Amino acid sequence: MNDLRVVRWEQYGLGATMPFQAMWYSVPPGDESPIDQHPELELSIVVAGTAHVLVGGTETVVPHGNAFLLDSKEAHVVQNRSTDEVLTVFSAYWYPEAAVAAADALALQSVRPAETVAAGHD
Repeated sequence: MNDLRVVRWEQYGLGATMPFQAMWYSVPPGDESPIDQHPELELSIVVAGTAHVLVGGTETVVPHGNAFLLDSKEAHVVQNRSTDEVLTVFSAYWYPEAAVAAADALALQSVRPAETVAAGHD
């Protein structure tokens, strides 16, 4: 079936200011995502329903309010086994190299001397 509804954040023009991309997706009752595999790390939060996440022959049940993390290049399928509730998931994803670069930039900022500001009165 694979009648997924995906809404990405690119339409908001935040790509250059955010260190990650994000999307919402909905899986109808009794349906599943197509098998997916990509170079990004992906952190997903189940905002409605219960996800059954299949990765490498292992199934993890992720109920509403919980999250799952997918490693880069890890093939996965997200199933909605409910007969009447739509599964909705929020996902943020980023390239592992970008995370390393961001951490390096933060570390570089922390070694710079702090600026002092003189407080004065008129």
